[in-house]
Amino acid sequence: MITRQRLAVGACALLAALTAGIALPAGAVADEPSGAAAPKVDLVLDVSGSMRARDIDGQSRMAAAKQAFNEVLDATPEEVELGIRTLGANYRGDDRKTGCKDTEQLYPVGPLDRTEAKTAVATLSPTGWTPIGPALLKAADDLEGGEGSRRIVLISDGEDTCAPLDPCEVAREIAAKGIGLTIDTLGLVPNTKLRQQLSCIAEATGGTYTSVEHTGELTDKVNQLVDRAADPVVTPVAVEGADACAKAPAIKSGLYTDREEFGQHRWYRVDVPAGSELRASVSVAADRRVNRDYGVSLRAVTASGREIVRGETTGDGRTDVLSAGLRYPKAESDDSDDESATEVVCLQVANSFSAASGVKTTPGLPLELTVDVVDGPGTSSDVASFGLGRGWWLLGLLVLVGFVAGVLWGWVSRWRVSVWRTN
Repeated sequence: MITRQRLAVGACALLAALTAGIALPAGAVADEPSGAAAPKVDLVLDVSGSMRARDIDGQSRMAAAKQAFNEVLDATPEEVELGIRTLGANYRGDDRKTGCKDTEQLYPVGPLDRTEAKTAVATLSPTGWTPIGPALLKAADDLEGGEGSRRIVLISDGEDTCAPLDPCEVAREIAAKGIGLTIDTLGLVPNTKLRQQLSCIAEATGGTYTSVEHTGELTDKVNQLVDRAADPVVTPVAVEGADACAKAPAIKSGLYTDREEFGQHRWYRVDVPAGSELRASVSVAADRRVNRDYGVSLRAVTASGREIVRGETTGDGRTDVLSAGLRYPKAESDDSDDESATEVVCLQVANSFSAASGVKTTPGLPLELTVDVVDGPGTSSDVASFGLGRGWWLLGLLVLVGFVAGVLWGWVSRWRVSVWRTN
């Protein structure tokens, strides 16, 4: 009996060791990037007169915002450079022109002094107008320079009062600069018009809109957005596609952003060496109201104009993001000195979006292009391996380990039952 028990324990230990060896390979080492640029966040707070309303957990909207800000400042990661900008905090008069200039940098974007920032927030009192558009333009200037991620978090309880400077158009202009700046919006009132305006601002830059009605929700969401700014991100490189393959800019593996007019074609060139595989994908966002039924296509074409492969997709609705992708493996060349071993491939991005009545067509639709040139499959058998390539041996080993585990578990279970019956 003791011998059988030792055998069972030894078998289980062997199985655990095998499983640990597979799950944690000895060569696995975490390579963490160091010396990355500090992420920047600018919190833009509406301090207009409507923030006096007492409809958030029995207190005013301004008091709820202050409480949330204090908790966010305490929880802000050390590596994040944070600033605070206000809109409608100073001018109490009725002159619209003056009121629409009322935006101020309350605390500059930089290393955070929590005590100083809290003191600045404590002085705020609901005052004037709601110049969201001008405040976003100034906030974008606050975040200029540097290579780290940049994020604006706008908190408001009302629509912009400074038309015709449409804050949605302002957000599109910011996105069109290709500086990788994201605007997230939070609405303190469940109002349809406010939701539409704040959603449009967020969608234009790839941000998010959230409606909050409680202090705890506001604190949690702002904390989440500030923490997200500290996450490592890849900033797209701004590139301007051409209207023909011959004029197209040469691009390498990376993430690119561009703007494409309605129904326009944009061209880019990529060098694909022999034995490599080109992988490309494109996403085009309809960041404004468009007509129903549209599509996006991505084509790979030779320099002579012959189509190699294409990817396309279609959609339907008011706003959407459509994506298409393709893969093109370039065969190995027998002669390593052959200049034709590297092929120039032209990528064409086309869309069939059309603007709805009264909607501006400029700037163009935001376009994000991902290009990756990787080592191609070594042999034809790799291509037929459903993407696993030489990883089949690992799959086979896992199947074997699973079979052995099942047999051992069955044997141990039968042994325990027999002992129970004997006793």
